[in-house]
Amino acid sequence: MTHAGAGAVVGGSAPRRVVLATDGFGGAEDAELPVLVSALRERGVDAVAVDWAEEAYDWAAPDVVVIRSTWDYSQRLPEFLAWVDGVNAVTALHSPAGLVRWNSDKVYLAELAARGVPTVPTRFIAPGDPVTLPPDGEIVVKPSVSAGARDTARYTSAQRDAATAHIRMLHDAGTTAMVQPYMERIVDGERALVFLGGEFSHAVRKGPVLTDTGRIDNTRVAHPDLTGHTPSTAELALATAALSAVASRTAGPLAYARVDLAPAGDGTPVLMELELIEPNLFLTMAPGGVERFVEVVTGL
Repeated sequence: MTHAGAGAVVGGSAPRRVVLATDGFGGAEDAELPVLVSALRERGVDAVAVDWAEEAYDWAAPDVVVIRSTWDYSQRLPEFLAWVDGVNAVTALHSPAGLVRWNSDKVYLAELAARGVPTVPTRFIAPGDPVTLPPDGEIVVKPSVSAGARDTARYTSAQRDAATAHIRMLHDAGTTAMVQPYMERIVDGERALVFLGGEFSHAVRKGPVLTDTGRIDNTRVAHPDLTGHTPSTAELALATAALSAVASRTAGPLAYARVDLAPAGDGTPVLMELELIEPNLFLTMAPGGVERFVEVVTGL
């Protein structure tokens, strides 16, 4: 990836150096990345975007590395986690290495559920475990390490053989499978609540992704039909509870977090995912979103 030039020197001293970590795909497709780099430079920060896998880059050089759009991490997890550990050892990394490792596998949902956070009911089936599925109702099968609905599909009661084959495929790849009930009220929209510096910033609602059944389609749009959203008191309370449950894993407020919620059958919110690694934060959709992100990053 080409590294853009440095920010302006302020008061004769070298500007703070910040890297927004991306990858080859994110560098081309993350529409917010150049906006954020430009906004940081306008604040006098020496900001660049760098592919996390670029071996020639000196990761000890920046003052701060912010993981921004490393969207291939789930397909290269051991390599990515080794990079995370290496960067964390030589400079300030956000999110920090221990939290990234914990959040990289969605088995963390079981821990949050055990701590009383309402979550989508999830059965984790590791390679070698017997494959037993609920006999009725629509279900969703996906890998516990994934991003952007990759290798994810929805199945009806009549498609249990296909669901079992999907799980076997994940096991053959050495991956734990997740089985969840399909949330029927997802047609009302999945909610994504964004927190910056530990404070609620904004929220969006997005349409359902799994609009058909019995088919893995890795070309699906991950965030269809986006609109702004004003979260309910219950949604804000759940998002805050989910973040509070991981507070012991951090030294202070997280630079960013996205809390994905869905309405249960009775309309109450439940946690779908807690995104702490490289979530799309929809900053340009929210008035002041970019400015709030820049304010947090310049204070790291």
